[in-house]
Amino acid sequence: MTDSAPAHAPAAPAAHDAADTVTHPDPGDLLRRVAARAAADRPRLPAPAAADVLVRAEARLGFPLPALLARLYREVADGGFGPEYHLLPLLDGPGESVVAGYEQQRAESAADPDHPSWPAGVVPLLTWGCGMYAAVDCTTPEGRVLLFEPNPYSGGSWAGCWFEDAPGLAAWLEAWLAGTGWYDEEADLPDELMPRPWPDAESRLAAAGLTPG
Repeated sequence: MTDSAPAHAPAAPAAHDAADTVTHPDPGDLLRRVAARAAADRPRLPAPAAADVLVRAEARLGFPLPALLARLYREVADGGFGPEYHLLPLLDGPGESVVAGYEQQRAESAADPDHPSWPAGVVPLLTWGCGMYAAVDCTTPEGRVLLFEPNPYSGGSWAGCWFEDAPGLAAWLEAWLAGTGWYDEEADLPDELMPRPWPDAESRLAAAGLTPG
């Protein structure tokens, strides 16, 4: 298993207004296509998150969101679009939000420091139901997308419940737009394109047991 250095404070991605060449060669084009699909799927979308909402969200999280994720909330809508159950609202809204969900998951991890379940710097993006989440690793500038699947858990380390869904948020969004996500019943993906075990899960969870935030 490949280990990464324990991150006691999540590494900050590039500034939100910087050229986002890591996540997508033309994030503006991707955002336009996401916005068009979101509006087609749900004509009455939530309004985009205001600038102060993003500032307050990042202040509570203690780290910035990857640039593309921040732009999704600022330019498309404050959640309510995307695969299956749709993206969570960023800060406020009915039910769970990205920030409140992160705080809850980290609090539950802190309650069992020997076997933390949720790493620092990873925010829930949407729920798949049955306790499963899509989550974004905010310690990576590309916003690696992870799958948390807790249902097989039977004790000990939670590392086996974490999978890598996509190397970055842009790739994850492209799969949604193309209908090639693992959750699409008609996609019929080969095994190599299905979510695979997250190689950094063990080391990141070990760091989570030492990290209060």
